[in-house]
Amino acid sequence: MQTIKLRNKTLQVPIIQGGMGVGVSLGNLAGHVAKCGGMGVISTAHTGYRCDDFWQNFLEDNLTEIKNEIHKAKEIAGGNGMVGINVMVALRYYDQMVKAAIEGGADAIISGAGIPLELPAIVGDADIAIAPIVSSGKSARVICQSWKKKHDRLPDFIVVEGSQAGGHLGFQESVLENIENIDFDAILCGVIDSKKPYEEKYTKKIPVAAAGGIFNRQDIDHVLSLGADAVQIASRFVVTKECDASDAYKRAYIEAGKGNIQIVKSPVGMPGRAVRNAFIRQVEQHKQGITGCYQCLEKCNPKEVPYCITQALIHAVKGELEQGLIFCGENVSRIHEMTTVPELMRELTQG
Repeated sequence: MQTIKLRNKTLQVPIIQGGMGVGVSLGNLAGHVAKCGGMGVISTAHTGYRCDDFWQNFLEDNLTEIKNEIHKAKEIAGGNGMVGINVMVALRYYDQMVKAAIEGGADAIISGAGIPLELPAIVGDADIAIAPIVSSGKSARVICQSWKKKHDRLPDFIVVEGSQAGGHLGFQESVLENIENIDFDAILCGVIDSKKPYEEKYTKKIPVAAAGGIFNRQDIDHVLSLGADAVQIASRFVVTKECDASDAYKRAYIEAGKGNIQIVKSPVGMPGRAVRNAFIRQVEQHKQGITGCYQCLEKCNPKEVPYCITQALIHAVKGELEQGLIFCGENVSRIHEMTTVPELMRELTQG
């Protein structure tokens, strides 16, 4: 496994820990991944949920805690690896989250749950790597074309997320019902092919990270053999001692069987993959009462959505699982025991 150049920094180990919210990947997890030479990623999905006045000042708390968690991660990393931020395009305060990440000193911004066409404009001249999350070669081509034409900038890297990923997915629900028909290898190669003309024309290397269903060294070697430069892995980092989620959340991963992983409808407007639990069964039966709004999603109408995703994810990360939404990847049933970030990184890099 080789080092890769991402803008003006070098990633010693080409492993990106996927951003997971609410509160699953914060400064502690991200910092320890970076300490091992990879890229640790903090989720900006309600980073400030633990603040005492969160309900009254959720935006201010989120922006403050994004910076605090970056500082925490950087201190743990001790100059190793990179610390990134994951920002969903679907967030109402998207631009402010991006600017907070820059002010906090993040090394990279990864953006998905929508097409981040305006990310270069928000970043401006800041010395920070930016990367879109895509699920097709077409999306990668549209972003490269738009960014170059409108902002004279190309992605510093691209994350290609397949259908086996956790959380929100860039596929239609009908397509996900027949997941065995989705050829991730073809998607990955399509993205690699789509960015080559821009690399050649502008003499800029655009590394590609494969994500979704990457579980072990064998999977890593396979996508690298197809032309990927790095991988992004999320679910496996949940069941580490350094992960910021509660122990109950981690146990839910360990105890999850393949039969109770399902696709759910999210208020974000995208399908998502989660552990089937009491909360999901309740949502299937009737709409959950929403007593307040965090104004987190640009297109969310509290009167219409089946539940408040913010409240559901906060319940989950705190360990209140009967009221919580537990996002996960397709391979979560293969995780059977707790580990540490250094142990997992050794396994992934050494086999």
